[in-house]
Order: sequence, then structure tokens, then C-alpha cells
Amino acid sequence: MSSPINPFADLQTLMTQFSIPGVDLAAVVEARRKDIDALVAANQSALEAAQALARKQTEMLTQAMKDIQQATRDAAAGDPAKQSANARKAIDKALADMRELATMAQNSQKEALAHLTERANANLQEIRSLMQMKK
Repeated sequence: MSSPINPFADLQTLMTQFSIPGVDLAAVVEARRKDIDALVAANQSALEAAQALARKQTEMLTQAMKDIQQATRDAAAGDPAKQSANARKAIDKALADMRELATMAQNSQKEALAHLTERANANLQEIRSLMQMKK
């Protein structure tokens, strides 16, 4: 199996040929690599969340179909009290499911944003340390 291509290694060798006084090119390349890693982590979180949401929606749809079948059987029996109870149960279940999906989506967005925020804060620290070196 071949090793993965590392574009940063090629860039680092190229940048050493054109070194600029006072600029640590290796640190610049490493910082951009960390930026890309943060984006990859955020995208991975988003993908996992989308997959979890799809699985949950499939479960909800399957359960809804079973509930509809049962409601149809109950409607055929002609018991209005049971029909009313089934309707109320279906509405409550739909609301609970919507709340759960919204919470899952919100948590996934928080997680993805946390990766990006963490890297942004690291970038600010890197910039501050560079500015202090210049003084």
C-alpha cells in the first residue's frame, strides 16, 4: 500500500529554497496544516451528525408507518375513544420527534463550530506571539 501524499512536505522543501529573513516558513506551513486539520474535523463532525439524523429519521418513519397501520385497524373497529387517543398520541410523538431532531442538529452544529473556534483561537495566539517577537 502506498503512503498518502503529503502536499505540505513538498511545500516546505520549496519554501526552504526561498527563505525570507525573519519569517519562519515552516511555522507558516504548519499553521496552515492545522487549519486544514480543523476543517477536516469540522466536516467529519458534520458528516457524522448528518448520518445520525438520517438514521433517526428512518427510525421515526418506520415507527410512524407502524402507528398508521395500527390507527387504521383501530379506525376499522369503530371505537371513537381509541381513535381520539391514537390521534393525541401521534401528535405528541411527532412533537417529541421534532424536538429530538432539532436538539441533534443543534448539538452537531456546536461540535463542528467548536473545532473551528478552537483553531481560530490558536491562530490568534500565533499572531499575538509573532507580534510580541517583533517588538
